[in-house]
Amino acid sequence: MAFNDLLQQVGGVGRFQQIQVTLVVLPLLLMASHNTLQNFTAAIPAHHCRPPADANLSQDGELEAWLPRDGQGQLESCLLLTVPRRGPPFPNSTETNGTGATEPCTNGWVYDNSTFPSTIVTEWDLVCSNRALRQLAQSLYMVGVLLGAMVFGYLADRLGRRKLLILNYLQTAVSGTCAAFAPNFPVYCAFRLLSGMSLAGIALNCMTLNVEWMPIHTRACVGTLTGYVYSLGQFLLAGVALAVPHWRHLQLLVSVPFFAFFIYSWFFIESARWYSSSGRLDLTLRALQRVAWINGKREEGTKLSLEVLRASLQKELTMGKGQASALELLRCPALRHLFLCLSMLWFATSFAYYGLVMDLQGFGVNIYLIQVIFGAVDLPAKLVGFLVINSLGRRPAQMASLLLAGICILVNGVVPQDQSIVRTSLAVLGKGCLAASFNCIFLYTGELYPTVIRQTGMGMGSTMARVGSIVSPLVSMTAELYPSVPLFIYGTVPVAASAVTALLPETLGQPLPDTVQDMESRRRGKPRRQEHEQQKQMVPLQASAGENVL
Repeated sequence: MAFNDLLQQVGGVGRFQQIQVTLVVLPLLLMASHNTLQNFTAAIPAHHCRPPADANLSQDGELEAWLPRDGQGQLESCLLLTVPRRGPPFPNSTETNGTGATEPCTNGWVYDNSTFPSTIVTEWDLVCSNRALRQLAQSLYMVGVLLGAMVFGYLADRLGRRKLLILNYLQTAVSGTCAAFAPNFPVYCAFRLLSGMSLAGIALNCMTLNVEWMPIHTRACVGTLTGYVYSLGQFLLAGVALAVPHWRHLQLLVSVPFFAFFIYSWFFIESARWYSSSGRLDLTLRALQRVAWINGKREEGTKLSLEVLRASLQKELTMGKGQASALELLRCPALRHLFLCLSMLWFATSFAYYGLVMDLQGFGVNIYLIQVIFGAVDLPAKLVGFLVINSLGRRPAQMASLLLAGICILVNGVVPQDQSIVRTSLAVLGKGCLAASFNCIFLYTGELYPTVIRQTGMGMGSTMARVGSIVSPLVSMTAELYPSVPLFIYGTVPVAASAVTALLPETLGQPLPDTVQDMESRRRGKPRRQEHEQQKQMVPLQASAGENVL
């Protein structure tokens, strides 16, 4: 009797699974908002230098007289003309083509507040010489996500999925709310880093807790549902940002609901699979009996006992004693192979994804519209990905999504800059493929790693994804060499990573491995049906008629 049989006995996909999966994925609506929040809270409105306080601006056109123009005739936003006047020019000024001296914006800036009445850029003047600080805030958020993936992925394998989710909900609520009241930029960055850490823990444990409570044939559905909730969150962000344009109010609005998530998360039931892999059969029995009662299978739950579980999960108890450490990912050949291949997939997906989605103002169209379009393309992309995942398998879906995304980005690099419609269409298509890749890699990684090290493996994969999201903005700086260089780099990496997928095994219809030995058996192609039949004879538990065969 394998663990999947126990899940089927206590109700399969019953009332408990439906309720807990819904409550666990609900916070992902706002996690999408936090990930790309700075597209709106750090938007850069049109701006120019503020003229001196004693300037006479009563005459029409007087303001432009203070603003120099560049070689293309556009008004400069970071320089101010020293309009001819009596006395010497302003200190530290330089001459500009004989049209008068200029100086930096010593009096601050004037911003166009028609679209964005308040952003961190306008509040703390993150423009001109300070413009790099704007990107620093997003990079520090991604550093937080990286740290959270490493720390909380490891702790979840030690302390359990439920405890980490409770902690992460509270940390997100507190740090996000504090960021909305930050008195200065350094404090804001610190709280954004803490938010990134906790949101990484939520993403990892949300997927794992749901997958470990679901039978084999429903895991792809759960993974796709999770991806769709995240996509709906992108629609939600566009609407909320349009309705609440002030950055502090927007930051608060996407953070306060996590207090509610923290409260109801206390009612989650810990993963019985994690309990069993930790050797805690008493808690495994209690969790399964609670689920059986909620699913209306109380009689089936009473048939379970410590003796039944001990015989059913004999292999897990004998081989899975103790938790594998993160070093096992490099020490064990089979785990090392998985770790290296999956790291490449995680890095490539996140690297190209954030290269596209964190520069919405660069498309030259309404930022709210492009946010909606980027969210809308996920719906058909993830549907196609789901169909491929369920019919052809995880490996073809992962390979195709990365390959197509890379091709779209590479083609976009050779399309002329003035073909904005074509370029935007290719970017949207590439983003959809990358969203499908994210959807697949979360499910694929969870199915490849054994239970004893699953969260650590997920955490390391997410860590590599965060490395990609941190490196991605740095690559955009190569546009100073040639405008299309970033696109060539963003496209080449996923194309190369798609080839790595061929080195991974297929997991379609396969049971989740509980131990490293299970994983190695799968890698060698050793069937588990025989083991399953032998254990089934030892423990004659009833199985439902619609149950999947291992």
